Amino acid sequence: MRRTPIVLALLGALALTGCSSPSPDGQSAQSSAPAAGSPAESGGKYAVITHGGAGDAFWDVVKNGAEAAGKQYGVTVTYQGDGDPAKQSQLIDQAVAEKVDGIVVSMANPDALKEAIGKAVTAKIPVVTINSGADSSKAFGALTHVGQSEDVAGRGAGEQLKAAGVTKLLCVIHEAGNVGLDQRCKGAEETLGGSVERLQVDIGNLADVTSKVTAKLQSDKQVNGVLALNPAVAVAARDAVRDSGSTAKVATFDLSADVVAAIKAGEVLFAVDQQQYLQGYLPITFLHLYTTNLNTVGGGLPVNTGPGFVTKDNADQVAKLAEAGTR
Repeated sequence: MRRTPIVLALLGALALTGCSSPSPDGQSAQSSAPAAGSPAESGGKYAVITHGGAGDAFWDVVKNGAEAAGKQYGVTVTYQGDGDPAKQSQLIDQAVAEKVDGIVVSMANPDALKEAIGKAVTAKIPVVTINSGADSSKAFGALTHVGQSEDVAGRGAGEQLKAAGVTKLLCVIHEAGNVGLDQRCKGAEETLGGSVERLQVDIGNLADVTSKVTAKLQSDKQVNGVLALNPAVAVAARDAVRDSGSTAKVATFDLSADVVAAIKAGEVLFAVDQQQYLQGYLPITFLHLYTTNLNTVGGGLPVNTGPGFVTKDNADQVAKLAEAGTR
């Protein structure tokens, strides 16, 4: 993946903080005052509140990114995840009560979080939204949104599947009410040129996911493609293809070490990569720059972290990074 201009700019800014300045006698000397946004001026506390809990392969990488940024800038980062929007709202309220210096929040169900996020904005606590809910981010008062356009990513997946010969696609939705997942399926439907059928499953029961996908593949032999929207679901779908004796091609959104291994083995066609490490790392960077130097990023538009595609051609390189917890 090529680095985006915004990431390059941030890296350049970080490099500059370590530069020396000339002393009165013309010799190079370190500045006595810390640069804006340096760890010496930090000590802030940022809360990351998502709809993905601990142990989830995707969200663990987001957490890794946020904690790495916190360590780099010398700030405290707390990560909490809960798939229940009501509980997620409570976590936001708790962060506001604790008077944190900034909040990072994913919005799988934006309407359910609107009031809680509004309280944070009213309390002058800067908010950066991530992953889901980009369409509501600006209206809710967030500084910016970090993620990928789910519509664009879905269309890209549909194009790839069409090129692979898929004509009837099963799009597996694992979280009811998640607007981003429906956008992915709609995007794929727009570009596939064939039919797309949605299948609702419960990500909390992966054995049942395999069972339901298997049953669908056995009952409808015309289904020759399965699009998972989560790496754990992708592995379950791969097993379903094997168990059913189907020749359907499996593709997925998002990465895990298991998915990368499946791509290398030819069991999964590709993964749409939204680079979730950046969805943890960049918001802490943006909040830190805002609280220490009043920098804003995005100009009112989302900061896109994807989509990219991991295929058999680049899976070996990505595998090493996935094992390290950064992809």
